[in-house]
Amino acid sequence: MSSIFHRLFSLEGKAVLVTGASGGLGRALAIGLAEAGATVGIHGVTLSKLAETERLVKQAGGRSVLLPGVLKEVIDCRKLVTDAHAALGRLDILVNCAGMNRRKLIQAVSPEEFDLILAVNLRSAFFLSQAAYPLMRAQGGGKIINIGSMTSLLGFANLAVYGMTKSALAQVTKTMAVEWARDNIQVNCIAPGFMRTPLTEEYFWQDPHRRQWLLDRIAAKRPGEPEDLVGAVLWLSSGASSYVTGQVIAIDGGLTAGGSWERHES
Repeated sequence: MSSIFHRLFSLEGKAVLVTGASGGLGRALAIGLAEAGATVGIHGVTLSKLAETERLVKQAGGRSVLLPGVLKEVIDCRKLVTDAHAALGRLDILVNCAGMNRRKLIQAVSPEEFDLILAVNLRSAFFLSQAAYPLMRAQGGGKIINIGSMTSLLGFANLAVYGMTKSALAQVTKTMAVEWARDNIQVNCIAPGFMRTPLTEEYFWQDPHRRQWLLDRIAAKRPGEPEDLVGAVLWLSSGASSYVTGQVIAIDGGLTAGGSWERHES
């Protein structure tokens, strides 16, 4: 490994907490961060799924620590950060990837569903970051990466509450970046496009109408894969992005870039 590459991109000696690492995007990010040299605290609700993530991390030659638990209450968030710091010895990078959804039209959303989605998707990221802040400040800096969504940028039917949480997550990313820049903490948000995961496979990619609607709008003409996010997250976790903060970065195959109305393209 060249000296400049190692200086800019190596995560050797770094400690990372990835929430929502039981599968899908979070699992891919945990594996990628471990492969880059970090020790990864992998959080999720289902222990069997976390154990599979741990197995894949080890298979890739990485190191990880299991940190199961729910994130419905503020006390849960604070405990997770405390446990991660104790298990890892430090906390350099926090990846807020935990999330959930209920696909319903606005008029069908119950108050209980509203509160639950808000708690898991937005409140947990806020209070996890709040708890991580003094630890990172004491260490001389850190990285926080919030995993948003296309709904951070665009509106889609059946995703009102989910979209509220993800657009708010993009906004609070900017505020965190402004407030914590003086402490050498960079905060950024990744907005994944329409990715192929176990949770989206049936709803989007196996439904002919929705699949075609998406492929007509994605310039790359394919679904995103969880691994498509890894490079950007490694960059935002490393010293190479030390002057990048408060950004919302779409990893979307060109969906938000625009589109073409031409019938035949070369």
